Amino acid sequence: MEDISPKHKEVFNVISAAGAAVEQPVYVVGGYVRDFYLNRTKDADELDIDFVTVGSGITLAKEIADRLDADNLSVFKQFGTAHIKHENMDLEFVGARKESYNRDSRKPVVEDGTLEEDQLRRDFTINALSWSLNEDNFGELIDPFEGIQDLKKQLIRTPVDPGQTFDDDPLRMMRAIRFATELQFDIAPETYKGIEEMAERITIISKERIIEELNKIVMSPKPSIGFSHLFKTGILHHFFPELVKLHGVREVRGVRHKDNFWHTLKVLDNVAEMGGDLWLRWAAIMHDIAKPATQKFKEGTGWTFHGHDALGASWVESIFRRLGLPLDERMRYVRKLVRLHLRPIALVSDEVTDSAVRRLIYEAGNDIDDLMMLCRADITSKNDYKVKRYNQNFDHVEEKIKKVEKKDRIRNWTNPVSGDEIMDALDIDPGPVIGDIKDAIKEAILDGKIPNEHDAAFDYMMEIKDEYVN
Repeated sequence: MEDISPKHKEVFNVISAAGAAVEQPVYVVGGYVRDFYLNRTKDADELDIDFVTVGSGITLAKEIADRLDADNLSVFKQFGTAHIKHENMDLEFVGARKESYNRDSRKPVVEDGTLEEDQLRRDFTINALSWSLNEDNFGELIDPFEGIQDLKKQLIRTPVDPGQTFDDDPLRMMRAIRFATELQFDIAPETYKGIEEMAERITIISKERIIEELNKIVMSPKPSIGFSHLFKTGILHHFFPELVKLHGVREVRGVRHKDNFWHTLKVLDNVAEMGGDLWLRWAAIMHDIAKPATQKFKEGTGWTFHGHDALGASWVESIFRRLGLPLDERMRYVRKLVRLHLRPIALVSDEVTDSAVRRLIYEAGNDIDDLMMLCRADITSKNDYKVKRYNQNFDHVEEKIKKVEKKDRIRNWTNPVSGDEIMDALDIDPGPVIGDIKDAIKEAILDGKIPNEHDAAFDYMMEIKDEYVN
């Protein structure tokens, strides 16, 4: 504890004095202590620090808020917890507890407990570490389950029998996998076996809790680690069967195809390496999701997956709804990228017209750069020559896109002629014909018949008006 930042130590001294004032022992617990030994606390922009006190967490927090002159104390009487936001620290206080569970419920029976009982209910040994903030042993590490040794071994292990830990709260199985993914630790064999044996118990966990852990796996530096564990333990089968169905290789007359499950995970890792955000990573997860449903073997050609892009795009909303992901513009972004992910490679040929390039820019809009990132991430060949050639092809496509966009300004295109202008010029009332005329102008611009300019579009409208207005 000697190397903690002066700012944090100052706060810990205040909390120590507050604990003595209300006669309640207090301890720093959990993630902050773990991350300190992993050298992850010094440069953090925001820190969540958890404290356990033997007594009322709310009483202690009120005393601390007064001493820190904090006016943002939040009290949650129902849970016996309190939060204080202080500078870049989110401080949470709770009384030491012991818990017991009914097997069919995730709501524990909670009673006041000792520090030892509180540590026994922790999920993993590395999260059961604590520091005393009490005068007689300030700064002493309390490590009842050899969590420091597990940090050194880079091991995720439950403090008690895995069956008990995961039966109490099955989400801990996903948390084990999430920590193993984020920290790139191993999972202890007995803990891993416990996950395999109890994988079906994940079905009693709400989709909101599951997706929170899953998104943390998705946002980790190498998400494939977590998805591999979820698959091998059987957990993934219970909430994301479409992804599981990608696994496997079929063979007809000696002709095989790649395993689309492991290919998808490689694409996901590639997007993560490129710095893609959560929703671009979800586009990577979903880009080939409909391949099993479109898989066919064609003599002389081999395996085909025609239409998997369009079918996969049509599945995005229902999968997002089931998983508890948002159904707003983020879902529509993922759906768009899944639908378009094959389009750029079709533009490689020099014979491709500017019209085809304009249409891709129009459909992708501001997401064209993300689409190209996904396309490059989709290159998973182990053949260096092929990888180089594919990337050169995409370089060629991007040059075409830049050239056409500079000339025609199609990205985030809006019609040069407004609906009001059409009604005024043609002396017609609102109705479907307005949209028909605007579509005709749009198609003319995308086809290159007229430039993307107001006067040209207006003149074109006047030329074709008799086709739409009697």
